[in-house]
Amino acid sequence: MTPVGVDIRNVALSFGTTQVLKDITVSIEPGEFFALLGPSGSGKSTLLRLIAGFNQHSHGSVLVGGKDVTGTPPWKRNVGMVFQNYALWPHMTVEQNVAFGLEERKFPREKIREKVAAALELVGLSALGKRRPGQLSGGQQQRVAIARTLAIEPQVLLLDEPLSNLDARLRVQTRQELVKLQKRLGITTIFVTHDQEEALTTCHRIAVMDQGVIQQVGTPIELFDHPANRFVAQFVGSVNLFPGQFRREGDRLRFASTQIGEVDLPRTSTCRPKAATSPSGRTRCTSMATAARLPRARCGWTAPSRARSSWANSCATRSAWARHSSPPTSRTSAAACRSPRAPAWAFPSPPRNFAS
Repeated sequence: MTPVGVDIRNVALSFGTTQVLKDITVSIEPGEFFALLGPSGSGKSTLLRLIAGFNQHSHGSVLVGGKDVTGTPPWKRNVGMVFQNYALWPHMTVEQNVAFGLEERKFPREKIREKVAAALELVGLSALGKRRPGQLSGGQQQRVAIARTLAIEPQVLLLDEPLSNLDARLRVQTRQELVKLQKRLGITTIFVTHDQEEALTTCHRIAVMDQGVIQQVGTPIELFDHPANRFVAQFVGSVNLFPGQFRREGDRLRFASTQIGEVDLPRTSTCRPKAATSPSGRTRCTSMATAARLPRARCGWTAPSRARSSWANSCATRSAWARHSSPPTSRTSAAACRSPRAPAWAFPSPPRNFAS
């Protein structure tokens, strides 16, 4: 089946007087493994159910494969959903659970047997077709739920926190199996989770949500290295925030904080675009003077050697990025220091609206 894209345009949804989704706009590419990441109550599961057709929005539109499915009932959308609790029929065998959607669609009996066998083989449960869900482990039940969804050959696969009921070791194993399965099928997949590690290690792109609003959409590296605001910086990965002020003194910028003291940030002068690369592999530039010492530093403001020791005492690791958490609207800002990959200390350019 040819992968299709999903477009959500200016969607808003309310439950009574409570607005749950606020002007959501996002495009998911065909064949993409896309994550909706956010804390509990951020609206990510509500958005997923809206795509499936279980929730109806009051404004905007949802397009699957370029077709507006806003008024289309769930059973006609050709979208498959794996629920958080798997929703398996306890009195049915594995084969009967997988065949349920096909029977509802009035497929011929022989065709149902073929599709059930193919789906179970795909998830590695061919030998367990006669068992009931109560005789399976949590990971096996999760794979039955996925097989039932894949048997109907949906255009889009929706996963609503499918790993939350598994123990830590099984969660990692099942996560790897999901990645392999999605890559093998090439099906457009939307994955809801509140676990940053799950999203960062499995998905091509991530939409970070909070309070019914998409805060930022990007690849794991983009979210980690270039968060759009303070919430994204704090929610994705680990971060230390230091309140303070940026002050310009001549051609130098200084960050002053009661927690870490004052740090001089001398501006780099000459850039050589091929002198350095970022953790994502993209070419960045550093000054000629610092290219050898900071081979992967960001272009802009670099920390002098005398400032490193004070920063090191405040960070979990010496190998970390240091940056302000978001472009401030006043002279008061914050510097953040985080991990994992940079081999040297580096600071980003000051915000454009910084007043000298």
